[in-house]
Amino acid sequence: MREQIGLACEDCGRKNYYKDRNKKQKTDKLRLKKYCRFDRKHTWHKEVKP
Repeated sequence: MREQIGLACEDCGRKNYYKDRNKKQKTDKLRLKKYCRFDRKHTWHKEVKP
């Protein structure tokens, strides 16, 4: 029941990370603060389709 998701930077819009999550337990969208190598700083990344 795990699905693959991509994490895209909210500033530049590029997909930087890929992750899997349990879609039965976590039904809301994932939003994490991660490092964006294109912006060279920590930014918010939101869940998108891979």
